Amino acid sequence: MRVFLKDIPGTSMKVAMNRLGYHEHTDRSSRTASYVRRLRNLPYPRFHVYIESQGDGIVISVHLDEKQPSYGTTPRHSGQYDSDIVQQEAARIQTYLTSL
Repeated sequence: MRVFLKDIPGTSMKVAMNRLGYHEHTDRSSRTASYVRRLRNLPYPRFHVYIESQGDGIVISVHLDEKQPSYGTTPRHSGQYDSDIVQQEAARIQTYLTSL
């Protein structure tokens, strides 16, 4: 699920995401930074958020990683992108960020 927000001046996205319960995560192969929030005291399932600058705002992409990606002949990733739980989490993030 993707959400567009006007730029939030003077706000550190890392601090804001930490306050929402997210921790910075860097992919080892692509060196891409993102944020994750576990649903339990296990690595999966977890919410996974990417934040990109776009024009005069930011795009927040949220999905739910259900399990670790499995690699074999083809990469597979089990995740939810538009389910109710993902929509609720995107709304929670949007509500918090727009209230800053």
